[in-house]
Amino acid sequence: MTWRPQYRSSKFRHVFGKAATKENCFDGVPITRSVQDNHFCAVNPRFVAIITECAGGGAFLVLSVSHPGKVDPHHPRVSGHRGNVLDIKWNPFNDYCIASCSEDTTVKVWEIPPHGVLKTLTVPWKELQGHSRRVGIIEWHPTANNILFSTAYDYQVMIWNLDSPEQVIKNPVRTIKHHTDVVLSMSFNTDGSLLATTCRDRKIRLMEARSGNMLQEGSCKTHKASKVLILGNMKMIFTSGTSRYNSRQFVLWDQDDLSTPLLEENLDGSSGLLFPFYDPDTHMLYLAGKGDGSIRYYEISSEKPYIQYLMEFRSHTPQKGMGVMPKRGLDVSSCEVFRFYKVVTVKSLIEPVSMIVPRRSESYQEDIYPMTASNRPALTADEWLSGVDKGPILMSLKPGSELTEPPSETKALANSMDTRRSWSRPGIPQLSYIQDQQEAKEASKLVEDDRGQTHVINGEDLALCSPPRTENELRLKFLKQQEEIRRLRELLNQRDVCIKQLELEIKNIKNSQMQS
Repeated sequence: MTWRPQYRSSKFRHVFGKAATKENCFDGVPITRSVQDNHFCAVNPRFVAIITECAGGGAFLVLSVSHPGKVDPHHPRVSGHRGNVLDIKWNPFNDYCIASCSEDTTVKVWEIPPHGVLKTLTVPWKELQGHSRRVGIIEWHPTANNILFSTAYDYQVMIWNLDSPEQVIKNPVRTIKHHTDVVLSMSFNTDGSLLATTCRDRKIRLMEARSGNMLQEGSCKTHKASKVLILGNMKMIFTSGTSRYNSRQFVLWDQDDLSTPLLEENLDGSSGLLFPFYDPDTHMLYLAGKGDGSIRYYEISSEKPYIQYLMEFRSHTPQKGMGVMPKRGLDVSSCEVFRFYKVVTVKSLIEPVSMIVPRRSESYQEDIYPMTASNRPALTADEWLSGVDKGPILMSLKPGSELTEPPSETKALANSMDTRRSWSRPGIPQLSYIQDQQEAKEASKLVEDDRGQTHVINGEDLALCSPPRTENELRLKFLKQQEEIRRLRELLNQRDVCIKQLELEIKNIKNSQMQS
């Protein structure tokens, strides 16, 4: 018999967690004291939102990701709910749109100003009224634009179309009524055609997301599931919860057969909930325990033993919830493959934790950054409701590659087409590309937004032309100045590349003339 090692080769075997320094944390955040089993934090590449404690209703903070530090106790909030806010989620296709649900039985969708919340917001963009009891969980559809799912303590899952012209929407597109108790979690597959839920009745349900038709229903006498994840396109479902002896446990299921689990594993005897997070690009699974400071991570495979333990990140500060940065907001120069935002109640702190693959080279590592989901929707709401399913539009994380933006103007699409044509011809300077980018940026400054924004002159809003009178106005001026400096640096770098390409072209021409 040939000897086989007890370990398997993996490029993520030595992934380690790195907590941010105190200067890069958000300190002094009045975190909510709610006992709801949610994340309480939502993150995108521009903003981090945290549910806060407040009197006389519910509110949450929206802070700039690029400006950590001590948070002003009087920082403006988003506070339009009459009851405690229970869940918040950013729109995956619009970094300035966030949804929140509350104990007041409503779901509200907010538009965040480009420079952040400079004054308290109380009027939402959309208000969804349909549930009869407090709304506990909301989820955006992963590929269709402006489709939102919500579930409440009335045991119903409702589907909302935000493209509706009404500001207050009272009738959902569809209501799913399969559950006999409170829904504890929801999860979509990659193209959003399937929806998995866990319920307090101990059952796991897999259904068609659009119609709500039940496909599979299963349960296990030795497992009480709390959170559920559909593991991308691997045809497997992951649940975390407790065993019959109240030890923390996770179970792996076959998506096509929920009668018996593929794998059961007990972890420890702690009482805190396990929050699962899955990265379909690296096939890594993260388990963060509520009330403790540990984050375990595993690698998922389609063959036995299915789940391979990698490592554990340990910290002395317990987390109450976790926010996750989308892949397009990661720092690829440091080989960062995942980033958490820990909600630390005992210190009123939001602490970023980066999961890093150790590599010696500082160049872009293509093997750990495959094409990933972009911020551009694959479908409109009407297309999805009409019966169309489509996977997410993919993008590259390689520096210099053009990020995919939502299709707002035809000229943007034409510019991207011209860019691809010019890059396909090596040796030709990219002057047209730089000029097109500059024209697009200048044109975007002159476009009014849908809410009647004031005109822009010389890159300045008329309302902001006067000297700053308050701290918020001063902060706004500083942010705009930093953004202008960053843009000029990018322009200089592009010009340097163009100059080098021209010099190389001249040198090639001279060499060809000398040889002839």
